[in-house]
Amino acid sequence: MTLWEGRLDAQAADGLMAFTASLPFDVRLAADDVAGSKAHVRGLRRGGLLTAEEADAVLEALDTVAEELASSTFRFGPGDEDVHTAVERRVTELAGPAGAKLHTGRSRNDQIATDLRLWAKRELVTVGRQVVALQRVLLTRAQWALDRGVYLPGYTHLQRAQPVLLAHHLLAHAWALARDVDRLVDTRRRLDVSPLGAGALAGSSLPLDPASTARDLGFASAFENSLDAVGDRDFVAEALFDLALLGVHLSRVGEEIVLWSSGEFGFLRLADEWATGSSMLPQKKNPDVAELARGKAGRLIGDLVAVLVALKGLPLAYNRDLQEDKEPLFDAVDQVGLALVALSGLMQTATFDVRRMAAAADSPEAAAVDLAEWLVVRGVAFRTAHGIVAGLVRESLDRHVPLAELVAASPHLGVDAVALLEPGVPVTRRTTPGGAGPGPVAEQLRRFRARLDLDEERLARG
Repeated sequence: MTLWEGRLDAQAADGLMAFTASLPFDVRLAADDVAGSKAHVRGLRRGGLLTAEEADAVLEALDTVAEELASSTFRFGPGDEDVHTAVERRVTELAGPAGAKLHTGRSRNDQIATDLRLWAKRELVTVGRQVVALQRVLLTRAQWALDRGVYLPGYTHLQRAQPVLLAHHLLAHAWALARDVDRLVDTRRRLDVSPLGAGALAGSSLPLDPASTARDLGFASAFENSLDAVGDRDFVAEALFDLALLGVHLSRVGEEIVLWSSGEFGFLRLADEWATGSSMLPQKKNPDVAELARGKAGRLIGDLVAVLVALKGLPLAYNRDLQEDKEPLFDAVDQVGLALVALSGLMQTATFDVRRMAAAADSPEAAAVDLAEWLVVRGVAFRTAHGIVAGLVRESLDRHVPLAELVAASPHLGVDAVALLEPGVPVTRRTTPGGAGPGPVAEQLRRFRARLDLDEERLARG
């Protein structure tokens, strides 16, 4: 029997149960439901609503339920429409009349909200740690690349623009991921509020103490408004945004891996254990991990949109529409976690073709801005310098004359400026803090390593 059939004369139709049941997915909240139920029982005991003997019996039953769930020996019944019903049913079987008091002063509305917040608090920290693991891989590869002076073309509009150190390029992705960690930590801080004690929507006339129950569960605080407590799913939407944007960042990493591992670029070779083959084409080595990281971004964005659309028209307080918050959140956490592990493995084992990168970056035209800045240092207005160099590049391409010859013959530049076109020279000239030159990148590596240490500490506290 369900928790709500006492009001109705007829048994719930099979079609209704099939449509409304959430047990197939909310069973993931089982451990959190047990934890919340234990805290609630202790609160009932403090309020004198359970005797010491009754509280002990229910807590013992909850311990048994936890063991059964952990060992996969818990048997779900045909009337268990959700995990909350299943746990309460089993507790009542084990504890008898005392178990029937478990739901005193509690609604599934505040129970569900509490369980999901407990789950999200834990899982967002797990995702944060997985992000840091990928960042550690990027940091290690960046240090390797800086030690060897590896550089490649930097692109705008997917056109070669200026040479940049590979370490700088890898760290660009790593810093974007650092913002993702910030968001995850901040979202976790905001969701650290216990709804338990809000009841269905208005609290209770019974002597409950939501603040003490919140402390018992490890929440930073208890709810301020019972209507808001049971109807609020801001934390789900915020977590999904964080995960969707993280997915977008992983998609951009994936896109570059796809490009760099192609024959047209040839900057990167995938390790065999992190690549796939073709069922038809014997020569193929495919970057499926990178492509799926790119493809799953759309799925993560869809999870966010699904929850926002479900929330947009809901009146206060609880509505059954809120059942639709869990599957998108569970899915997003699962998919991001899988992507982070896979991309970490791929990036850790990939091989960079240093010569191919350098050859692509050493085009004389890639030093065009260095020629313009050389003129600026000598008193030429930048717009004038830009026009002079652009004219030389255009003439070089139109007449198929080496740019170095035209620079040497130029009355504005001359032989001294030709050295700027030598392979590997332009990338060494970037001195702006945060820029792509060796000095700034070495300092950036130091600061990023310190940032990772700080984030690991923050997540360890979570």
